[in-house]
Amino acid sequence: MSHTYSTLDWSVSDHILTLTLNRPEQMNAFTVEMCNELIHAFDRASADDDVRAIIVTGAGKAFCAGMDLSREGNVFGLDESQQPTLSDLNERFSDKDIVEGVRDTGGRVALAIFRCTKPVIAAINGAAVGIGATMTCAMDIRLACEHTRIGFVFGKVGIVPEACSTWFLPRIVGISTALEWSMTADIFKADVAKEAGFVSKVVSADTLMQEARALASKMVERSAVSVAMIRQMMYRNSALDHPADAHKVESLGMFYTSLNDGKEGVASFLEKRPADFKARVSKDMPPVYPWWDKQESSD
Repeated sequence: MSHTYSTLDWSVSDHILTLTLNRPEQMNAFTVEMCNELIHAFDRASADDDVRAIIVTGAGKAFCAGMDLSREGNVFGLDESQQPTLSDLNERFSDKDIVEGVRDTGGRVALAIFRCTKPVIAAINGAAVGIGATMTCAMDIRLACEHTRIGFVFGKVGIVPEACSTWFLPRIVGISTALEWSMTADIFKADVAKEAGFVSKVVSADTLMQEARALASKMVERSAVSVAMIRQMMYRNSALDHPADAHKVESLGMFYTSLNDGKEGVASFLEKRPADFKARVSKDMPPVYPWWDKQESSD
């Protein structure tokens, strides 16, 4: 499934996809084209059994310096001739004019990350501002280097947080910190992000990708179906109203995985050998998957 991107670099090695935002002269500033290419790349990775984990990083000295504000017209790519309502979003979510003219580009990327069947690690190698910060909220684990600067700067330019970050960010750092970061629009250092639990580790720039690959390699060794199910169960079940709702999904997940890779996992444990998991996300997901309303997967 070959595809050439203009704003990204796609590289797979040892089942780890390194997805590099590749506009280094513009500090990897985000564009509508990058939005569409990222959506394609995450959906492509979901369907590609050779990809077992994803690392997202930036070319050059920045991760992503936010939206490219140099374009003419509405710099966010929105259609100012429309007057959308919440009913429009609810009833016409997948209509072309709503998708391309009303729905925020960062949110479309975040939903592509959310529906991805592979674990996603952000290797934040420098400035991560605006969409450069919010897109990482939808990623599973964030690593940073000492040069990393993060800013949810929307209030500075008179807009609001996007990329589904008002759903993800409070879940990661708590609502008070999410509000402080967003309402002050301050740019802060990696150690502040680590103290708040936004990034799990701060390392030197020279070792950032090495650390990210080491983490991804552990995930690659596990059952691909198990990892895909864990990822979707954790995000979705944690937002349900009652633990019994999570119990229902977990019960079905346990039942069906125990019939496949689960048997190999038990055998490898008893035989004291590494597991050789054969199940693939493309064809071996439990028959109950997906178990949710699929509206948000439409693009």
